[in-house]
Amino acid sequence: MKRMLPVVMCCILLLSAATAMAAAPIRIGALFSVTGPASFLGEPEKNTLEMLVKEINAKGGIKGSKIELMVYDTQGDATKAKQLATKLIKNDKVVAIIGPSTTGDTMAIIDDAEKAGIPLVSCAAGIKITEPVKKWVFKTPANDHVAAEKILNYAKQQGQKKIALLTVSDAFGSSGREQLKQLAARKGFSIVADEVYSPKDTDMTAQLTKIRGVKPDAIICWGTNPGPAAVTKNVKQLGIKIPLYMSHGVASKKYIELAGADAAEGVMLPAGKLAVYDKLKKNDPQAKVLKTYDQDYKKAYGVEASTFGGYAYDAFQLIVGAIRKGGAAPDQIRNGIEQTKKMVGVSGVFTMSPTDHNGLDLSAFEMVKVSKGDWVIIK
Repeated sequence: MKRMLPVVMCCILLLSAATAMAAAPIRIGALFSVTGPASFLGEPEKNTLEMLVKEINAKGGIKGSKIELMVYDTQGDATKAKQLATKLIKNDKVVAIIGPSTTGDTMAIIDDAEKAGIPLVSCAAGIKITEPVKKWVFKTPANDHVAAEKILNYAKQQGQKKIALLTVSDAFGSSGREQLKQLAARKGFSIVADEVYSPKDTDMTAQLTKIRGVKPDAIICWGTNPGPAAVTKNVKQLGIKIPLYMSHGVASKKYIELAGADAAEGVMLPAGKLAVYDKLKKNDPQAKVLKTYDQDYKKAYGVEASTFGGYAYDAFQLIVGAIRKGGAAPDQIRNGIEQTKKMVGVSGVFTMSPTDHNGLDLSAFEMVKVSKGDWVIIK
């Protein structure tokens, strides 16, 4: 019996060590523009992620390991984003990073993620984030060329051939402008005006006056608030009756609030299905996920969920799915995300591959318009 005691004790110690290892927390980092001009993006992303981590930890975590979340505010500053990415990688030792909220912030930290071998799942839409494909970088919003094509396909159906562009001069706007011009050329449109504005501009009367002078069939404004809201107000003030399209970068009620329901009436844009989930067909594969997310968010924060928060929702689900399939090491997470097939999320149904680190197509968007202060699907 005495001889067996060391063996028994050894087994107990080994079991305890294995249990402790299995229960080690999984540390995930996040970079969002919680404050600053892009807070309408970052705040719902932060809220969503914290809500999901709380939910999953209450159920025991993943394979017995709780999620430890490290969230930092970039304030929409690319330099700050780079500093905080370094902190997450070197000091916090995270296994993956969700965010940043904006294309500019994301582009600033891609090299850091690539060099460190840490999966980065961005919540920004710029096509250059994932094209060309980078080994460690993914994103959840549909590529801006998908949104641009959605707009132009609809405009073509309406017989609108002469297009005026008004784009913001930041990374998101520049990428959208590039995609719109390339697609317009291929689809037979004529770009009759190509105006830009600064992210800090609050009045675009001068650009819109020039646009009105060339008599386009439609105007496409590409940016994120508050710029597009100012454009919408200016269009109303100038009495311009030309059809106005916005990018998916304003697909939330905040845009209607900032622009004013009267000025925004009739404005059209490609939006993720969350904005109109209660108007979808019951057999839509996303309907249940969207309803549950919105209800959970309302319960947690007292307001409806936004498309932008959905980007963080999808990023987290991609990472969790990868950990469940393969493990919590950075390379296991990266491989698991890349192998994702038909994951139903808030932003669409994701199918990743070694040549596609976004995984969404035209089905991710519905063309919507503002009607009486709300979004309706364009039939």
